[in-house]
Amino acid sequence: MQTIIIKLDAQKLTNPDLDMRYTIPDYIEAQTNKQITDNGYDYVNESGTELAIWLATEDAAAQVQNVIHCLKTKQFCGNDLSQTAQIYISEQENAELEICTEVSFEPNPS
Repeated sequence: MQTIIIKLDAQKLTNPDLDMRYTIPDYIEAQTNKQITDNGYDYVNESGTELAIWLATEDAAAQVQNVIHCLKTKQFCGNDLSQTAQIYISEQENAELEICTEVSFEPNPS
């Protein structure tokens, strides 16, 4: 399996509701017929304001566009994540954020 990570900064969110750590992967899993699955979450900075959500898939480079589509077409807990989320991928399983490559995407028009 390979890794996709969604990184969220609570300071940039309209509603930094921790339920997103469950609702985002559940939604993506449903939208992709389980081609992308939940693989946990963790706080990735000392202040605890940045949350990373790990996703597992067979081909991160191919599936990352499905994640981006989900973030651009649905709001989670009142947040337009296309404005604030950062996406990272790695061919490694359970890859740490530091070794992943950031994938850029255009935010939705404000």
